Order: sequence, then C-alpha cells, then structure tokens
Amino acid sequence: MADRTDPSALRWLIGVELANYRRQTGLSLSKVAAQLPFTKSKLAHMESGNHQQYPDDVATVLAFYGVPQRDIDRLCSLAGSSDSRAWWAPWSHVMPDWLRTFIGLEGLAESEFVYEPTVIPGLLQTEEYAQELTRATGFVRADHNERFSGFRLARAQRLTGPAPLKLQAVVGEAALRLAVGTEQTRQDQYKHLLELARLPNVTLQFVTPERGPHAALLGPYYTFDFTLARSIAYAELLDGAVYVQDFDQVTSYKMAAESARSVALSPDESITLLQDMIEASEPGGHHE
Repeated sequence: MADRTDPSALRWLIGVELANYRRQTGLSLSKVAAQLPFTKSKLAHMESGNHQQYPDDVATVLAFYGVPQRDIDRLCSLAGSSDSRAWWAPWSHVMPDWLRTFIGLEGLAESEFVYEPTVIPGLLQTEEYAQELTRATGFVRADHNERFSGFRLARAQRLTGPAPLKLQAVVGEAALRLAVGTEQTRQDQYKHLLELARLPNVTLQFVTPERGPHAALLGPYYTFDFTLARSIAYAELLDGAVYVQDFDQVTSYKMAAESARSVALSPDESITLLQDMIEASEPGGHHE
C-alpha cells in the first residue's frame, strides 16, 4: 500500500501506542525522562507524533516499559516505514486538520467499518452526489467544491486499487431517500452502490426502521484495523471528530458494529433493496 503511505498518520499511530504503554506503567513523562537518555520534550514529541520516531528510540522506551518483544518489533517496524509524501497532499488546502488525520488513517488501514445513518458514506459516493452534498452542506468554500470532490474520488479508489481496503458499511435506509441533487443523481448513486456491493472486499448493508433498534444508533462512526497497529475508532462531530484509542472503548465500538450488522438487512437483501430503488426511480417505475 505504498501509494497510500501517510507519514503523519503513521507517527500518530505510533505515538498513541507509546502513550498508552506509558500510562499502563503509571509513570509520568518526567519520571521516564529521569531514567532514560531522553528529555521530557523528546518523549512528548514521540507521543504526539509531531516528529519522526526512530526504531532504536522506540525500542528503548518500550523495553523500559516492559512491553513484550513482539509488540516492540511491531512498532519498530512501523517506525522504520518510509517517510514519504502523504497521498492526499494535492488537496491539503481544502481539508481541515481533523479530516487529514482521518484520511491518513484510512489510507493505512487494512479494513474499515462505517456506520452512517443519514447519508451515503464518502467512500461510496459518485462524483455528482459528492458535489451536490458538498455544495448543500457548505462543508468547504464554494470555490473549493470541485477540488474537494476530486479528493473524494481519489479517496474512493482505495476500494478498487492495489491491495484494496476491506470495507464493511452499515447505512440507514434514510440515506437512500435523502434528496441529494436530481432524481438522476440519486439513480446513478444507487447503481454505483450496486456495483460496489458486488466487490469482494465490500460488504454493504442497509438498516430499515422495521428492523428495530441496535447499539450503533448514535452514529456516524468508524473503526479502523491495521496490520501492525492496534485498532482505532473515530466518531464524527459537527465541526470535528473524536479519535478513540483506549482498547476497551474501541471494543465497545466494535460490539456496536456487530449489533448494527446483525439488525441490518443481509448483504443480499440490501442488494435487492437497491435494485427495487433503481426500478422505482426509472421512468414508468413504481414510486412510493
């Protein structure tokens, strides 16, 4: 996945794990600095991910914390990854800081779960749907709309490029009925979803009101799984996001994901729902 390498996201992941291991020891940065050949400032930078963490330094700190060798090797491997340019750099000026972190993590992830109750998730959007939604929400400046839509399309290639992301998406039926753009815009979006739902790396399920409540009702949220790092959860706010790194909290998000999947229509039933929506929106089709 070299084309999706994001050094800032890698450093962030490493820093999260360094901080978690230190907290498990009950030691402050000052107490660690007093016993290792590192300043408190350097240790803080290693945990924040503001600067590159070097494998030797990571190994020294983790060994001091009594971390198992397999986890030391895992994080040293991450720290030794290429510090290349982030793939999303051409669009950096139209992205808020919190979104850059999210996109970097998504580019590094092996698999992703998303629960989205009201709109089609960004990874699954067509170009026109993305443009209409971006224009309507005012998420970016009007003169950046087309640039941001271009970024969303580049992001969507994560599903079809080399070593594609494994995506599990649970989407509220309301997202299919949201009046985004013209009827043709929505028709094209339905067909696009149908194509994606048939990819071997994509599992798409819809939740209808008749299926009842589930543990993910407060969404939207995401979980990311990585080859060499611990899983992360991400919950969206109106003007930002919350990143969840605590193991028990991430486990709770994953349990909510399983609840949503169990209540949702099956993948085959979801494809049938899409086909019905396409037929209903075609000329001469039955409109509810």
